[in-house]
Amino acid sequence: MSLEFGREICGHLPPAETREWLVTNGIGGYAAGTVAGLLTRRYHGLLMAALKPPLGRTLLLTKLEESVIYHQKTYLLATNRWHDARKTVFPRGYQHIERFHLDGTIPVWTFACGDSLLEKRVWMEQGQNTTYIRYTVKRASAPLSLQCGVLVNYRDSHQDTRRNDWPMDVDVVDKGLKVVAFPEAVPLYLLTEVQRHPQDRVNRSPQVVRGAQWTIDRGWYENYDLAVERERGLCDREDHYHVARVEITLQVGESFTLVASTEKYPSVNSQASLDQHKQKELKLLDGWYNTLTLPTFRHSYGTLREQNPYIIPDWVEHLVLGADQFIVDRALPHDPEGKTILAGYPWFGDWGRDTMISLPGLTLATGRPEIARKILATFTHYLDQGMLPNMFPDDHNSPSYNTVDAILWYFEALYAYFQVSHDLDFIGEIFPALEEVIHWHERGTRYNIKLDPKDGLLYAGSEESQLTWMDAKVGDWVVTPRTGKPIEVNALWYNALVIMGYFAKALGKPYERYEDLAHQTLVGFSRFWNYSRGYCYDVLDTPRGHAAQLRPNQIFAVSLPAKLGPLGGLPLLLPREQKAVVDIVARALLTSYGLRSLGEQEWEYIGEYKGDRLQRDGAYHQGTVWGWLIGHFVQAHLQVYHDPEQAATFLQPFAHHLQGACVGSLSEIFDGNPPFTPRGALAQAWTVAEVLRAWLLIR
Repeated sequence: MSLEFGREICGHLPPAETREWLVTNGIGGYAAGTVAGLLTRRYHGLLMAALKPPLGRTLLLTKLEESVIYHQKTYLLATNRWHDARKTVFPRGYQHIERFHLDGTIPVWTFACGDSLLEKRVWMEQGQNTTYIRYTVKRASAPLSLQCGVLVNYRDSHQDTRRNDWPMDVDVVDKGLKVVAFPEAVPLYLLTEVQRHPQDRVNRSPQVVRGAQWTIDRGWYENYDLAVERERGLCDREDHYHVARVEITLQVGESFTLVASTEKYPSVNSQASLDQHKQKELKLLDGWYNTLTLPTFRHSYGTLREQNPYIIPDWVEHLVLGADQFIVDRALPHDPEGKTILAGYPWFGDWGRDTMISLPGLTLATGRPEIARKILATFTHYLDQGMLPNMFPDDHNSPSYNTVDAILWYFEALYAYFQVSHDLDFIGEIFPALEEVIHWHERGTRYNIKLDPKDGLLYAGSEESQLTWMDAKVGDWVVTPRTGKPIEVNALWYNALVIMGYFAKALGKPYERYEDLAHQTLVGFSRFWNYSRGYCYDVLDTPRGHAAQLRPNQIFAVSLPAKLGPLGGLPLLLPREQKAVVDIVARALLTSYGLRSLGEQEWEYIGEYKGDRLQRDGAYHQGTVWGWLIGHFVQAHLQVYHDPEQAATFLQPFAHHLQGACVGSLSEIFDGNPPFTPRGALAQAWTVAEVLRAWLLIR
């Protein structure tokens, strides 16, 4: 499947502005925008630098206002919507886009200006806050003059800017400009590179061969209209600072590259950077292909079909490349090469829960167990009172531990890693820490998280806290209160105990206590079955009794223990109960893009995720569809029906979605009502991860 569009999409603003692109740099920074070139979010920009990797995201280079003079005619290539009464769109550069496509993960535009074709591509240097924007004349019958107005900013990614008396300092440096927003700011370097034909440098006159010409030109461009922010109930306009124009004349086959960087001496060899970028992506795919042919990996990671075993759809290849965008550096004092996973772009950091859920799909399913080990080792450093951090704040304060399930997903990720790597040495290194986790849960830890000795189930939370993945909270309002014994938490707890017993045996350590605790949980888990409704309670022993709402969390009671057969773990539900759960979830919660977070028949159900923060958070887990849940639904469906062909059909809509929102990636959430409009973060780690993991299971 080729991820490309012609004028049928690019030439019409509604579809072109709702399709977005994303490139990343491996340390938390990114560039993002729309196919149309229109700003619709505060999070769009050509350089959103991670100044405190992997966080501290700061908008430095917003956009370029491009125009072309060709055969004495001017073509305006930029597209802007202005915040006036008519929401005026000018210029309408999208009308000149003949083609948009992804070259790997690199977005590429082809502009048609008369009989000329001008190609534009954007990528980032890995490990640096450096963006390359390259323009190449692919076809022309005369010289083409390109001019780019440079719009900059200096603000946190979550904020917005209005016109002010900015003392922005602009200095000329070799090959470009140095822009400093204020004395303490990190400088932005704007440098240029021109690639000429070697013979032309000799044969042309100096006037034709000259390099890019900079003109410092300061001033505010006010009232860019941000349509998506308006939908989200946030400030829907912003101003950006114009610092300069750069002009260049190019012949056919020649290129001009603008390099935007926080590095004092970034490489201006754009071809070397581009070649390196492509080599990295080829290496990722080659490593993944090789891994798929390894019998040990195939056996340990899932039941794979033998017929046509190596036929791989193109859309899966795109997801493998997209998966790498979420894996970033998180340096530690004792390990400067630490790794983590960003939960999503453009606004999420590295969340403990999301990281552990995403790890198997992003690293193991793509053939990179060494990255999985790095991430597991990084997060092991942050274990505290038996808990894993929920999130790391942007300002590098102490991490927040307000989650009950992040540490339990850690056990899942660790076992998945061991299945592939058989790395018993690593298990031995961290086993004392794992023992401490179990001890803390037995005797009680933060947020009233504790094992109930009466039924072997985990209790967690209070009226003021929200500790599960359904964690929306506005002020003092806990939107989906799940204080008590949540079903997915206890399915994870059971797995953690069985995994601990398995690891203890493998290490020659006492294991009986873990088996006893697991058996107690298994017996107590029968309390979740709701005989009157024919499916599971969502939460037991809440302050208001048992929560009987139809929610997707019961699917984990089928999907999770299924992986533990070789370890001796018994199913948490009877076969008829497993089938009943899969069937009710399929009938009432399944959509094209995942599972609804609440059944449509429940009175709290909200079918659209939109409005201000209060409205959005109120809908977040009250019917909104979550893409990541498709992985465990597919796994549960396989467990019950043993039909890989049918299970594969649940993933096919995601192949189409790759072209429908953030091109080449998958969205965080979707409306609960058809047509299931994508919402939330434009690219979400656990959605990508779980689709990849599920695909490997049914392959």
